[in-house]
Amino acid sequence: MTPELLLASSVRKGIGAIGTGDALEPGWREAWASYLENEFGIVVIPTVEVQAERRVHHLALFPDFDAVEVFGDLLTPHTNELSGNGRPHVRLSGGEVVCAVHEAGGLAGPAHAFTPWTGVYAAFDSIAACYGGERIDLLELGLSADSSYGAGITELSDVPFISSSDAHSPELHRLGREFTRLDVVSPTPSGVLGAVKRASIVMNVGLYPEEGKYNETACMRCLRHFTLSEAESSGWRCPADGTLLRKGVRDRARELSDGPPRPRPPYLHLIPLGEVIAKVLGLASPNAKGVRVVYDALLTVCHTEIEVLVDLPVEEIYRVHPRVARAIGALRQGRVKLHPGGGGCYGTFEFPGT
Repeated sequence: MTPELLLASSVRKGIGAIGTGDALEPGWREAWASYLENEFGIVVIPTVEVQAERRVHHLALFPDFDAVEVFGDLLTPHTNELSGNGRPHVRLSGGEVVCAVHEAGGLAGPAHAFTPWTGVYAAFDSIAACYGGERIDLLELGLSADSSYGAGITELSDVPFISSSDAHSPELHRLGREFTRLDVVSPTPSGVLGAVKRASIVMNVGLYPEEGKYNETACMRCLRHFTLSEAESSGWRCPADGTLLRKGVRDRARELSDGPPRPRPPYLHLIPLGEVIAKVLGLASPNAKGVRVVYDALLTVCHTEIEVLVDLPVEEIYRVHPRVARAIGALRQGRVKLHPGGGGCYGTFEFPGT
């Protein structure tokens, strides 16, 4: 996870703006300093994730590293680990964290809001209960949710939803597996922040929610899935081994919905190209040599992975690899069989008939 590799992967993926992550860490800021202006024209957004009251994670976007340093100064009295932890724990409420972000000139809101471990809706029943009177600027959906999960929650009606990959690797099946397409006035950090603030979101793109690790309610040990009524009747303990059941994002979102779904920008479900190829070839890893051969061949026809998945005519893909072409055609038409994740285990998918 170096700036060089992240930017190179962004080019192959087709990403126009990338968040640094961990911008409160001085060494990481220094590593990025010479890449803020880069040969690829990729916009670099200083980003931070902070853990605050009741272990809730908050995501912040800043226009520059000077604003991050101001934010760090505001947090310093409330933490012992500001420069030693990419995601510091602070002795503040969610509202106090967002207030500090606003004072520093950034935007903020809950990270992976529905995730049952550290999402805002795992710890609180409302945004107001976490943030008080402080306005949030965005809500990150997380891998186990799409826009439909929050569309029926009235308090979120004016909050922009963003989709982020939360990548822990520069590999192309991780980086950019979720992204937000924005209508920006200028290709700069301030331009990107302005688009988020105005809710100028053209499209959210990401995994099927069922692929997320916490989509359905499940046992954290044996991974057996439960309906909400089954979990309640068993006292939220697995009948087989007594392990605590973890409420799924889907069930939590349904609990919170208090009105009809409101219009949201389109949400495009995509599966990373490497995972599509691996599934077609029957290989266990999207990093396998056979996957890379087909992947590289496709990128000689089209410039980026996103173009291959979304825009390249299936007929042209067919000339490179017929079975991959059929799978991408099925993906575009929503003909995907999903096996939902839960209990910390990712969901899986298949393409029937391909």
